[in-house]
Amino acid sequence: MSTTSAALPLAAEFPAATREAWLKQVEKALKGGDFQKRLVTRSADGFDVAPLSPRRKDAAPAARAAAGPWLVSQRIDLPNPIEANAQALDDLMSGANALTLVFADSPVARGFGLKDASRDTLTRALAQIELAMGVTLDLDLGPASRDAGAAIAAIARAKDLAPAQLDIKFGLDPVAAVSAGAEKSMPAWLAETVKSLARAGFKGPFVACDGRAVHAAGGSEAQELAFVLASAVAYLRALEAGGMALAAARDALYVRLTADADQFMTIAKFRALRRLWARVEAACGLAPAPLFIAAETAWRMQTRRDPQVTMLRNTVAVFAAAVGGADMITVLPHTSALGLADSAARRLARNTQVVLAEEANIFRIVDPAAGAGAVETLTEQLCAAAWAQFQAIEAAGGVISALTSGAFAAQVAAVKAARLAAIGTRKAPLTGVSEFPNVTETPPPVLAPARIAPPAGALAPGRLAEPFEALRDAADAATAKRGARPAVFLANLGTVADFTARTIFAKNLFEAGGFSAPANDGFATLDALVAAYQASGAAIACLCSSDAVYASEGAAAARALGDAGVRVWVAARPGEATAALEAAGADGFIFAGCDVVAALTRAQTVCGVA
Repeated sequence: MSTTSAALPLAAEFPAATREAWLKQVEKALKGGDFQKRLVTRSADGFDVAPLSPRRKDAAPAARAAAGPWLVSQRIDLPNPIEANAQALDDLMSGANALTLVFADSPVARGFGLKDASRDTLTRALAQIELAMGVTLDLDLGPASRDAGAAIAAIARAKDLAPAQLDIKFGLDPVAAVSAGAEKSMPAWLAETVKSLARAGFKGPFVACDGRAVHAAGGSEAQELAFVLASAVAYLRALEAGGMALAAARDALYVRLTADADQFMTIAKFRALRRLWARVEAACGLAPAPLFIAAETAWRMQTRRDPQVTMLRNTVAVFAAAVGGADMITVLPHTSALGLADSAARRLARNTQVVLAEEANIFRIVDPAAGAGAVETLTEQLCAAAWAQFQAIEAAGGVISALTSGAFAAQVAAVKAARLAAIGTRKAPLTGVSEFPNVTETPPPVLAPARIAPPAGALAPGRLAEPFEALRDAADAATAKRGARPAVFLANLGTVADFTARTIFAKNLFEAGGFSAPANDGFATLDALVAAYQASGAAIACLCSSDAVYASEGAAAARALGDAGVRVWVAARPGEATAALEAAGADGFIFAGCDVVAALTRAQTVCGVA
């Protein structure tokens, strides 16, 4: 008896499952459809993602840097140090055990953060926070705040704290400054700063290898991993050249990665990093040592529209980062795209982690995905893709050369363009934004509105929802000016069974552009249809029905509506009835796979929306 049937006696009554048997069932379900096109997807890094992969029985689990639960961190973004301190104390008393202290010049500050890194500012921001009592502090620095470590060292001396007992990640990251356009080369001060902090007794890590800018700029998983590896190797070289032993230089580094709502790809990315880093260590002749990996939920998946949905995205991202082996996780509150989150949004962000750690007990299993065929395959594919891109960066002269030449940014931009194209056609849907929008939503409160800054640097950040949000903003502005929302009249033809599917599709699509698209039960005659349109006040009518009804009634309906002075669209892919519909005055077609952003932009132009 096999191990499976011994553990599950009922399984012995069934034949062993094989891939061949599964493929036969798939062939039946597809009814002649192409397996590759229907069930195999293509990743942003160009490799195939298959629907089924064999279990890896010999897979070795990859552990976190330390046993036990991951660290629950919260960003402190408030510019005023006294307010930042109050927020930090509230976070620590309410479930967090780590703080990410953001400075205004950090590439990911997004308009907020402490304005300087002086001893006075940090003394106020850290007042009453007992750093020696198990609180982890992660510094999110920029070029002007790089002396924050020295200020904290002075504070520790003044409080007679033993630096070796403090858990501080110092966040020095000149490569991030290069990506933001604030630096042009690896600075000479890096090694001296790290050695000074180490001599003072701090255990580090001191230098952050940060992939968040790549992800926020629209990059792929392999690009983010390659960037992190190339940054780490650049730092190893700089620290060794500055007089540090290679092992000490390695121990001075830690990594920041992004976690997003692509669950399996995120799990694989975090697992892949540990394998890739072990390969770098081996190439350096170093014995493997635990790598500290900090995760932050993705900026690019934040939305200003229906932001409550981002709570769900955050939950998936935290789960994936935790399963993938992150040592510390920071959740961006779901209102981050709207501005500075209030205490309620921060509480939800914090408790997302606490529930998954303490109630779901995810941390209790070391590498839960080990051996899972899908995750192991993705991990291997990401390793191969990331290593190849890392080698390309090295061949081009290293990460700083790749950034200053614009070569790496161009590669990221190409991936972003493809990603935005998928967003625009809704092949990659954004729930609450491009799909199932709520045009009457009331935005949740924030402490301060977002400060929109023009993109800067080689890796300019952006959010995936921005094209649709711009359409909604324009429609809202027109609504405020006119006192009525731009409207689309849904011209339903035939029976309910004929038009319902396309009515739902059209209503959903136009509302994603900020239009009002009231539903109706159809019309008995063309005269009733035209009268209902004239009473609607809409500038656009959209025919909704089946292909059969379009063939018999579509042209007459389009002509009648056109004679009434309306621009007529059709909810259908162009087909046999297209010529007749266009001859009757049909102005455009909307269908699954069309460029929705372009269609909505055109519709707004027709309606006079700026």
